[in-house]
Amino acid sequence: METFESYRPLLFSIAYRMLGSAMEAEDIVQEAYLRFQSAGQVQSPKAYLSTVVTRLCLDHLKSARVQRETYIGPWLPEPLPTGDSAFPEQVAGLSESLSMAFLVLLESLSPVERAVFLLREVFDYDYAEIARIVERDEATCRQLFSRAKKHISDSRPRYTSSPEEHNRLLASFLQAAEQGEMNSLMALLAQDVTLWSDGGCKVRAATRPIHGREAVARFLLGIRRFAEGRERVELMNINGAAGFVLRAADGRPLYVFTLETGSGLIRALRVVGNPDKIARFKPPE
Repeated sequence: METFESYRPLLFSIAYRMLGSAMEAEDIVQEAYLRFQSAGQVQSPKAYLSTVVTRLCLDHLKSARVQRETYIGPWLPEPLPTGDSAFPEQVAGLSESLSMAFLVLLESLSPVERAVFLLREVFDYDYAEIARIVERDEATCRQLFSRAKKHISDSRPRYTSSPEEHNRLLASFLQAAEQGEMNSLMALLAQDVTLWSDGGCKVRAATRPIHGREAVARFLLGIRRFAEGRERVELMNINGAAGFVLRAADGRPLYVFTLETGSGLIRALRVVGNPDKIARFKPPE
């Protein structure tokens, strides 16, 4: 048990990035534990457990792909509370690879490309280890990594913000939204800003991405009016960066917001309202 627990943060980190779901990642890690318990003497626990978790994720993504193709509206990863997290062991080694923007980019890779890229780029496995885990030869793994890395590099946001600038923009955004100031809100948004909202057909959300500062501002003020009089905002660290949770008066999470910022403007917003995905943002009882 002690041996397994020492690898739990790594296993969760791999599974969460592979699946974009903390809940599903926890299930995968638990299944890996059960297999480890029944495996008898294991020469290299890290190699064994990494292989089990990665292959379970690859199998899971085959069925998940079908589900996501029929998902109503944009599909977004499950946001993860970080910083003062209730799961500090699961978010060890926080990095840019935990951001919502990065997780969304990973979705554009094939499952095997995603596994190879993560194991090499994020977790620093060598190609011999990766080849064994994904059951490909080393030359193929090098090709898969090169292709995946180019795609990720080409698709990454051109602009970045320091944590200080990001926090300043978030504070100004919340002030403008609270006051219902359309012009002030628009001034914070890039002209080509995009907003994605994931309601899972269970709560109010846009079924398509919203593009452009005016359209995005109107949608955001619409959310404010929808929740007006019964909401409160809680700032928190989400996937390694400052974001916020819009809560009902009774503390229930209504929406979890993450922002992508750069060059003094908000470049993208992702809003998750699907109650299945934001359950871990419930206040402690």
